[in-house]
Formats: sequence, C-alpha cells, structure tokens
Amino acid sequence: MPRETKQELKKRTALIIKQLGKAFPEAGTALDHRTPVQLLVATILSAQCTDARVNKVTPSLFARFPAAADLARADRAELEELIRSTGFFRNKAKSIQGAAQKIVQDFGGRVPETMEELLSLPGVARKTANVVLGNGFGKAAGVVVDTHVFRLAHRLGLSKGKNPKDVEKDLMEIVPKKEWIGLGNRLIYHGRATCLARKPRCETCFLEPLCPRLGVKQTSTSPRPAVPARRPLRERIQGSRR
Repeated sequence: MPRETKQELKKRTALIIKQLGKAFPEAGTALDHRTPVQLLVATILSAQCTDARVNKVTPSLFARFPAAADLARADRAELEELIRSTGFFRNKAKSIQGAAQKIVQDFGGRVPETMEELLSLPGVARKTANVVLGNGFGKAAGVVVDTHVFRLAHRLGLSKGKNPKDVEKDLMEIVPKKEWIGLGNRLIYHGRATCLARKPRCETCFLEPLCPRLGVKQTSTSPRPAVPARRPLRERIQGSRR
C-alpha cells in the first residue's frame, strides 16, 4: 500500500483510540495501591515481573511499611525478603529504599508530582514516572511505554522507534494529550488479552481493520482454509468507520 501520510496516521490513530476506549472504558493500572508512594513502589517491583505477582507481594509489604518514611528506615534484609519473589529483589530493594529516602529528605515525605522531580528518584525512569503521574495524580506528562505498548505501537504502525523513549515521542506527536494516560493503560490491557507477544489473536481482534500487522508472522505450519485476500489497509479503515 502507498506510504501513510502523517494526517492519515493521525486519523487512523484516532479510530484506534476510539475502539480501545469502547473495549476498555475503565482501564487503569492493574497494580493494587492506595497511595502514590505505594503505586511508585509497586511499579518499581513490576519491572520484569507480572502485575499479578506484584499484587501478591504488596499486601504484606505495605502492611509492614505503609509510607515513605517507613520504607526509608526499613531494614534492607527484611525488605529484600518481602519482595524476593518479584525477581531482582536486591536491586529493587535498593531503588525502593533510595527513592523513599529522597522523598522524605527532599519532598517532605510526599511523592513529587512532576516528571523532572520523579526522575530524580533512584530507580525511576520515564515509564515508572508516567505510571505514577497518570494513575496516581491524573497528570498527563507522557505515555507509558512498557513491553506491551512498545510491541503494539510497532504492530499497529504507530511508531518505528527503536527504544521506549522514541516510541513515547512518536505516540505523543500523533495522540491528543487528553488521551495519553488512557491510551497507555488500554494498550497494555489489549496486549495482555489479544495482541500477545508470541501468538497474537488477530482473527478475534477488534483492531484488525485498522492494523497493518507489522512484524507479525504466521507461525502455524498446519494447512489453513482458503480465505479471500486481505483488503488494503485504507479500504479496511473506511469499512471500520461505518
């Protein structure tokens, strides 16, 4: 198909956002938390770990250390033991305690509410900062780009970025700011439910008419029934508007 213009990309992105909104109207972070500092800690723990596993760990962790001040003066060995099952527990414990100590010392015990200040905390990069700002404070400073968002942004043809920072920049250019928080959360939900890493469920995907399936390969070796050739993406997009 002819190369998509920037205007066409923005129109297709708007349709993707609309469909994701219909499918996941209440999408938010899946990490259980009651306060911004708990969300910060849970997000740090979620690195290379499932949200489900983090949610099994945090009840006892937050019961023992509910606030930043408690985490700042926690016994490191005890903290490590409480989060051991999330993996990389020593590094995570160091980051959590370092972030808590800086929050107490520099921000009066309250999680800061700007990107610049959050990035000054040990163990906090843009993904974590965006999760906290968006889901903890309702502030759109960027788009959360985790492994799901990174994968879907490429498959949907929304970005060719080679790293999360570049993908986020591309998304911020074609997505209205008011949609930044919701888009990140909804792409994560869709990535977990349908657009799986190894075997995406394209045949049942509601975004199929809007998706060029970039990088998706047919892995099955079994014979498949004959099906009509796929219509060009422009024709499928027009059909999705009806």
